[in-house]
Amino acid sequence: MSSQTTRTIAEELQVRPEQVEAAVRLLDEGATVPFIARYRKEATGGLDDTQLRALETRLAYLRELEERREAILRQIEEQGQLTPALAAELRAAETKQRLEDLYLPYKKKRRTKGQQAIEAGLAPLADALLDDPTQDPRALAGAYLNPEQEIPDADAALAGARYILAERFAEDPELSGELREYLWEHGLLRSAVISGMEDEGAKFSDYFDAAEAIQRIPSHRALALFRGRKEKVLRLALELPEERAGAGESLVAVRCGVKDEGRAADPWLAEVVRFTWRVKLLTRLETELFARLREGAEAEAISVFARNLHDLLLAAPAGAHTVMGIDPGIRTGCKVAVVDATGKLLDTATIYPLQPHRQWDQSIAALAALAARHRVGLVAIGNGTGSRETDRLVGELCRLHPALRLQTIMVSEAGASVYSASELAAREFPDLDVSLRGAVSIARRLQDPLAELVKIEAKAIGVGQYQHDVSQSQLARSLEAVVEDCVNAVGVDVNTASAPLLSRVSGLNATLAERIVAHRDQHGPFRSREQLKRVERFGAKTFEQAAGFLRIRDGEQPLDASAVHPEAYPVVERILADIQRNIAQLIGDRAALQKVPAERYTDERFGLPTVRDILRELEKPGRDPRPDFKTASFREGVEKPSDLEEGMILEGVVTNVTNFGAFVDVGVHQDGLVHVSALADRFVKDPREVVKPGDVVKVRVQEVDLKRNRISLSMRLQAPAEGGERPARREAGNGRGKRQNAPRQNGAPRGAMAEAFAKLKS
Repeated sequence: MSSQTTRTIAEELQVRPEQVEAAVRLLDEGATVPFIARYRKEATGGLDDTQLRALETRLAYLRELEERREAILRQIEEQGQLTPALAAELRAAETKQRLEDLYLPYKKKRRTKGQQAIEAGLAPLADALLDDPTQDPRALAGAYLNPEQEIPDADAALAGARYILAERFAEDPELSGELREYLWEHGLLRSAVISGMEDEGAKFSDYFDAAEAIQRIPSHRALALFRGRKEKVLRLALELPEERAGAGESLVAVRCGVKDEGRAADPWLAEVVRFTWRVKLLTRLETELFARLREGAEAEAISVFARNLHDLLLAAPAGAHTVMGIDPGIRTGCKVAVVDATGKLLDTATIYPLQPHRQWDQSIAALAALAARHRVGLVAIGNGTGSRETDRLVGELCRLHPALRLQTIMVSEAGASVYSASELAAREFPDLDVSLRGAVSIARRLQDPLAELVKIEAKAIGVGQYQHDVSQSQLARSLEAVVEDCVNAVGVDVNTASAPLLSRVSGLNATLAERIVAHRDQHGPFRSREQLKRVERFGAKTFEQAAGFLRIRDGEQPLDASAVHPEAYPVVERILADIQRNIAQLIGDRAALQKVPAERYTDERFGLPTVRDILRELEKPGRDPRPDFKTASFREGVEKPSDLEEGMILEGVVTNVTNFGAFVDVGVHQDGLVHVSALADRFVKDPREVVKPGDVVKVRVQEVDLKRNRISLSMRLQAPAEGGERPARREAGNGRGKRQNAPRQNGAPRGAMAEAFAKLKS
């Protein structure tokens, strides 16, 4: 890695170059981000996982930049046109765009009209008119007529000269860069409906005739515009506002030395400038700036998805309880599955309490028998169609059978159907009906959301915005990183974890995870971390990366249940020797551990950060970073949107967070939107400052639109003064999920809610 790359990353992350060098060296050696962040703090100077992820992403970009730079240098050199000055400019280029601007004049391209004109001998005519505009263009062009080269008259000669100058001007890297930034700063993105698509594209109606400053378009609105263009509903164009309409031509003229001083060739040169701007530059720059807008919008959308996924994966687990999972259904019945405290399937059933069967009493009897037989403590109900009716059924079950002491929790069933039909589910439950597998997943995700959700492709969980409109490879990389960070932050019990969960542990992959499970099944539970080395292909490097994140409860070595890495066990042994206590006595004794002077146990390998981490871990070994489990209580009698009344105060669960607000499930089958302007009694720039998926919140019903199935909520629980809150304008391009429609709220600007009432699974 070059020193310039190191300095660039260090400056961007505001850390020291040596920290960057150490992190890059570890990454190149195969270390994972969780491992480096947790166990190599001395080497990196304490870079955390967020900094390391940013470093990893930036490093990949800069390395791609270097590869492209070297390729361009070779190609220009092979053409014999690489001068020292050009080489210096290429070496100094800090972005891929700057590199491509410099390379454009030398890039191999199809034979252009400008090249044809040069071959026809018209370059001297173009140069003469540019250098000396006092000459008469038509008179000078008469000397360049050549019928054999399809230049029969002065007009043809001047047209060829125009192409030569236009291509030369358009390939000026400094001019391209200046115009690109000017358009980004002042340009408008104008959208218009394609004739005949008004009805079919009604969801994009806000964009049928609209314009907005390109650099200020929020990510969700940009993606809505691009979706409208992709679906052939909208036509998009980049333009300058009326007061700056001639600025593009003026910048070209100034850069190329074209002035209107009343000379003979000035009108012709002015036409060359107009042609260069409108035909050569504006079209290309529009494409580039649309790509820039899309790239930024995709990055933000991916970031939104990643943050939501992080919060969902680290949601509070209910823990080791026997759980009854119910996947609600109306016509096809409710699928029921009971799992024990470890997630093992105990029993299944299908009940038909709703129309058309209406076996209400029989369904209650069946659930009561299952609950009593297996001593069920919690009932997890999927939040899909029929969920409130099913919730009412279980409520009556609890009333009629109080001795069962059941507690009911509504659980997001996002992705459950994906798991049900997956190869993994088929291997785990080969004889179980696909629909019943979903009930198992719902039960398990109440026990431990992280352990269950890792079995589902991350993007199928559905907590993003416009996720199918972004780069799928970038989305996958980002979400994989989130899953890896979450799994390793919590740690994994090697004796109970599934192969999909184990595969997310630092240093492991799907093959090694399967081998661990197979070894466990054949030889019984692991009694120590050292026994992991007996697993086939579980080598020293893998052990180094993975061991600290794998937990062994009630094993031979108490430290194996903690996040203390085996390589650091000697540090603990030195502490024990000094204070003359055994590990069982020391673990959890906070008072004793706080008296241990960490500085005394540092050496050339383990610095103060690691020793302090060890002492904190011994205070609460294997502590779970996730919050305590709690649930929302839906209001009795409020089961469908028509039950809602303006001003109602309800409790609900945040299901999704976007840039423009948060969706909240209040138990009526249609999530309501709390717009960002209604999240708090203060200005909120980022909704994640206030809420995250899984939060239990109180909301006030602000508006209900039954016709369009839209619910507007506010977390400002006090009703506003007259005229204090105004409905926001709806934005088009909604996703195709159940939250496609919802009310307007809080005076947001035109088009401020591109996904305002979309389920956002699309």
